[in-house]
Amino acid sequence: MHSSPLLLEEPIRMSSVLEPSKPSFFPAMTKIVGTLGQKSRSVDTIARCLDAGMSVARFDFSWGDREYHQETLENLKAAIKSTKKLCAVMLDTVGPELLVNKTERPVSLQAETLVVLTPDQNKEATSNLLPVNFNGLSKAVKPGDTIFIGQYLFTGSETTSVWLEVTEVHGDDVTCLIKNSATLAGTLYTLHVSQIRIDLPTLTDKDKEVISTWGLQNNIDFLSLSYTRHAEDIRHAREFLSKLGDLKQAQIFAKIENIEGLMHFDEILREADGIIVSRGNLGVDLPPEKVFLFQKAAIYKCNVAGKPAVVTRVVDTMTDNLRPTRAEATDVANAVLDGSDAILLGAETLRGLYPVETISTVGKICAEAEKVFNQDLYFKKTVKYVGEPMSHLESITSSAVRAAIKVKASVIICFTSSGRAARLIAKYRPTMPVISVVIPQLKTNQLRWTFTGAFEARQSLIVRGLFPMLADPRHPAESTSATNESILKVALDHGKAFGIIKPHDRVVVCQKVGDSSVVKIIELED
Repeated sequence: MHSSPLLLEEPIRMSSVLEPSKPSFFPAMTKIVGTLGQKSRSVDTIARCLDAGMSVARFDFSWGDREYHQETLENLKAAIKSTKKLCAVMLDTVGPELLVNKTERPVSLQAETLVVLTPDQNKEATSNLLPVNFNGLSKAVKPGDTIFIGQYLFTGSETTSVWLEVTEVHGDDVTCLIKNSATLAGTLYTLHVSQIRIDLPTLTDKDKEVISTWGLQNNIDFLSLSYTRHAEDIRHAREFLSKLGDLKQAQIFAKIENIEGLMHFDEILREADGIIVSRGNLGVDLPPEKVFLFQKAAIYKCNVAGKPAVVTRVVDTMTDNLRPTRAEATDVANAVLDGSDAILLGAETLRGLYPVETISTVGKICAEAEKVFNQDLYFKKTVKYVGEPMSHLESITSSAVRAAIKVKASVIICFTSSGRAARLIAKYRPTMPVISVVIPQLKTNQLRWTFTGAFEARQSLIVRGLFPMLADPRHPAESTSATNESILKVALDHGKAFGIIKPHDRVVVCQKVGDSSVVKIIELED
């Protein structure tokens, strides 16, 4: 009897479905990005989010002012101190987001009636007139186009959303037929025109101001660039960051949320440090049946390029419920099997009722999916894709992963200063955690000494399977085998303390000694 090639390598035993999930220090190898906001900004809640498995905190500037986000960030720092868990900071730009300006009063829209969208922001929002923040709308659309208005990015609920069809364009005003009845209650509504180029810069003046003040002051690790449409957008943002001194180390993640970003995906991937597959907006721009195809293709491309892939909008219903739907639980698992590095939670942690439970639920689902991830096939495909001759670093890191799998090592320890070696190990998706020991280097510009390393450590917090640890800083001249041995001992103790290394375990170590790189296998005594 032949097994179907579609099944996972070994058929999953039903008994394993009934085994309780084992708790461990790393809830999962897949990382969780949590958006901090109304319901998740107290020190206590953030500390519980960190304990539940959040490793990157996202600050969304679509709402809330700098003071508000600063207060949240100070609370995050206090929570990091109390939990002793590292956490990176991601600033999410607003980008060319179209907003409906409306008052607190609910506006009810009736199906099969007409509504006018006007750029005149002095007008009051009513059932047949909605002011918007973009005066180029009438030039961008034509009769027959689809416009979507919703609070969906914040509520995760589609019931506060309305679909419109453009019927006529008159001067600056756009008249539309309302396709479904809905009530716009609340303040912030975004407007999305399907498959239309919006002629606004990707990095807006407002974004630049936030980055050069809040971003610079807080040394952000990641910049999430909303509505990335071209590689040029990334280059422009990088140029802007490099002028801000300390921020030139920040990584730029391209958020792909419309057809334009999808069309230029390959060039964007080459320029960006990572990709966020923004399924909320993509689901409006693409027919729903095409979203999964883009997700699979995009993650595959990120994987072979060795760049982190982040997926959004997976457990929307947990915004108001303690359990995800079956479809959502399956969706999280499939994102992991597709090769995602991280799952990004938006409304669920930002204004959801159960931020901590959402993080731990997503972590548990990821951990289960990781157990059946077909590492063997993945490894072969990646090696084949890289081809020969391999670069020096690539061949060392892939050998480390192969060795670790062959000897069933419980952990891989990688010494790195830039973080590149550790990211390359993660690219081959080992089945065991990788402790990346970032050794801070002491650098001087003749005026002052600075340590590099903290950035590099935090930036691995978004990569699947990488768990950073900062070693004691050292002088560039000090790289002797004795100091390496002492750092290795610290790393092993670290692993033992967290219960991932036990007596008689094998551990694979990947490090540079002088000019050469070595991979060694150590077997631990009692």
